[in-house]
Amino acid sequence: MSKNQISASASLHVVASSVASSFAAAAPSASFSTRCVDTARSMSAAGVARRSRLAQAVALSLALGGASAWAQEAPAAGAASAEAPAAVDAATSAAAGSAGSDAKAGAAPKRKETLQAVVITGNPLGQRDLVAPVQTLSGDALTLKRGSSLGDTLEGLSGVGSTYFGPNSNRPTLRGLDGDRVRMLSNSGASVDASSLSFDHALPIDPLVLTRIEVLRGAAALQYGGNAIGGVVNAMDNRIPRLAQPGLNGAAEVRLGGASNERGGAVVLDGGTSQFAWHADAADRRADDQRVPRFESEDGSSTRVRNSDAHSRSGALGGSFLFSQGYAGVSVEDYHNDYGVTVEPDVRIQMQRQRLATAGEWRDVMPGLTRLQWQFASSRYKHQEVEGDGAVGTVFESDGKDGRIEAQHAALQTPWGPVQGVLGWQWEKSDFSALGEEALVPNTTTRNNALFLIEQFKAGPWSLQAGARSERVTVSSIGGDEDRFGAPTSRRFSPKSLSLSGAVELGSGFSLSSSVSSSERAPTFYELFANGVHVASGAYEVGDLNLGMEKAKAVDLGLHWKQGEAKWSVQVYQTRFSNYLALDATGRQIDEDGETFPEYAYTGVRARMHGVELEGHQPLPSVAGWDLSLGTTLDIVRGTNLDTHEALPRLAPVRGSVSLQAASGPWLLQAELRGALRQDRVPALDTPTAGYGILRLNVARHFDLAGLDAMWYLKLDNLANKLAYSASSVQTIRDLTPLPGRSLFAGMQVKF
Repeated sequence: MSKNQISASASLHVVASSVASSFAAAAPSASFSTRCVDTARSMSAAGVARRSRLAQAVALSLALGGASAWAQEAPAAGAASAEAPAAVDAATSAAAGSAGSDAKAGAAPKRKETLQAVVITGNPLGQRDLVAPVQTLSGDALTLKRGSSLGDTLEGLSGVGSTYFGPNSNRPTLRGLDGDRVRMLSNSGASVDASSLSFDHALPIDPLVLTRIEVLRGAAALQYGGNAIGGVVNAMDNRIPRLAQPGLNGAAEVRLGGASNERGGAVVLDGGTSQFAWHADAADRRADDQRVPRFESEDGSSTRVRNSDAHSRSGALGGSFLFSQGYAGVSVEDYHNDYGVTVEPDVRIQMQRQRLATAGEWRDVMPGLTRLQWQFASSRYKHQEVEGDGAVGTVFESDGKDGRIEAQHAALQTPWGPVQGVLGWQWEKSDFSALGEEALVPNTTTRNNALFLIEQFKAGPWSLQAGARSERVTVSSIGGDEDRFGAPTSRRFSPKSLSLSGAVELGSGFSLSSSVSSSERAPTFYELFANGVHVASGAYEVGDLNLGMEKAKAVDLGLHWKQGEAKWSVQVYQTRFSNYLALDATGRQIDEDGETFPEYAYTGVRARMHGVELEGHQPLPSVAGWDLSLGTTLDIVRGTNLDTHEALPRLAPVRGSVSLQAASGPWLLQAELRGALRQDRVPALDTPTAGYGILRLNVARHFDLAGLDAMWYLKLDNLANKLAYSASSVQTIRDLTPLPGRSLFAGMQVKF
């Protein structure tokens, strides 16, 4: 065994020992304090307690570095390391129950959360009031909105859509932008996968395991890089605990029904002492082919979306050392998903992602340095596309590492007010390979190093934030079919981003916000090197090695009003691309293995996107003891290729929703009417999509279950069984995947 393997094993042994001690602490046979002493003594025997808490934190982070190397040296799943994924598999998705799981066994259940949560995404200074348009889902709201995918869960939020390649592959879109213009994060770190390469590649994130989702709409390249020109979606859990959670607590959830006849469940456990916190979670989800209203397709008349069944399972284990000035933790997770690819009736994707992560925070480091935060992760992603006869067609693999360090300096006093800021460094490395019949790109390596600085000034009702980011990106082709992809080569890019935003409180609950930004994005490996048939889009795609950086300038204006629980907001935005990397038809036809495909090539064009977003929540007068509230959303986005004056592809039509909520004691009733107008503003080679209106009802009730806080819920979707299609789906799949039909979904969650 190597030194790195020994280091990783020792770290995990300490975690496991502390977990066992915490379980023992919860047992009635011994007092909590006695068990804490026993745990401390066992750690002392291992030579750990002799160090200071801060030294323990640093040692854990160093141990993770060895563990990361060990993870990369470990054999592939299914070989000698098969037992490790199996152990980890018992943990990933129970974080679902952890959302708001504050109730301890025997304690009175909590019905409402009164503390205002601080948004993490795009908020390095921890401000409670942000200029950027941010939406969050957590607690009961997240439980009632969970879908089969992250895109499905967020669908319906203002400015948020999805690629909707059936129920299994459904990546979020923000303000009409998708792919590598929307940054997907896992606990604020990179989510390594292949979802941006193809519409049929699912995200390796199960909403069932999440405790909170944050969506930052609009340019966020300053903190997260050029891949966040459109915004950020941050999927969050408690796998690396940040606060003490003495004893044992957690949650469990079971879900049944829906249009896909889902059978799923998750469990999460959190515990520890005042010096150590641990976390474990597990989840499993099975679904059949999705039921839809009767529709006509190339297969004839049907009420099922073909080859849309799925089975996902996941698990995670994590732990953190806690000290008076912060924490340092580590987590390991494993995610599997086996699902059908609707565009090909006999093809399945078998996916696995393993991720090892560390994160920590050190407050009051020294005079002038108030906080130091860090996080590092190593991910291994693999999926294989399996034909109906069991033969493996194409194998996609991506090994990625990423790191981030942020240092916050103390407030600097100026004649006009205090100025505080953050200096950050970000590093990413990704090795990607595609082998098999549908390999349309060569093996590639992408490297990214970046420095960024964000400063904020606040005086009275005024606040101002400015920042800059400089990156160095290298994209290299390192192997493959040279007859198809050419000799190995590299491109280097130096993207720069600038941002200036401000807000002012106008009084009487009104505030005004604005931001301007200039962002640059380096081309991805597939935009540079693609050369082959892309089955998901039904086209022969060709990259361009000579592409320049994508460049965008954006303006965002917002008017907000808030009084008590009433809040309304309207955003108006425009983004102009001087070089938008578009996939456009060339008019040529390419013969490949006896079939003919239209050729599409990546090229830089001028483009403009603009839109309006409205969100509102208004309490209404109570009726017969029921507290009523009205909610509404409206979003409009327009995108134009300024070189051809055609519409940009796959843009959502005008969408809106109206909802009514009634709450009385433990009861919660919700009714929502969500609709979309006809989308006939499409490129020449696309077809219009009809409008629709869908009615949804939710019923939920909290109750006491043997002293535990429990909630059951029913969700009724598409009550009128309306046949509807998503305009943001790629044309090759749209007619094969209508939106879900009438269905009833039931679930129960218990917190302890």
